[in-house]
Amino acid sequence: MNWFRAFAPLLILMIPAFAMLFTDEVRWSLFDFVIMGLMLVALGVGVQLVARRVQGSTRLFLIVAVIILLFLLLWGEMAVGLFGSPISGD
Repeated sequence: MNWFRAFAPLLILMIPAFAMLFTDEVRWSLFDFVIMGLMLVALGVGVQLVARRVQGSTRLFLIVAVIILLFLLLWGEMAVGLFGSPISGD
């Protein structure tokens, strides 16, 4: 199952790649794929580091939930500009 962990970001990035073949609604550049790939790898590494160091299932769940929430907020900001910051690209 270690191969799945290594290729999970690539498999997730295949979703927009396939969508680009069938619709004009999805328009990602190479830069978009690189940034999202780096974000997914950072998410996976962060969760793995926390899982190895934190004791207690409730505390682990809360910390992982915060990491995932931060990932989703950053993704939303970069995608559509939820907060109107300069990283939204608009």
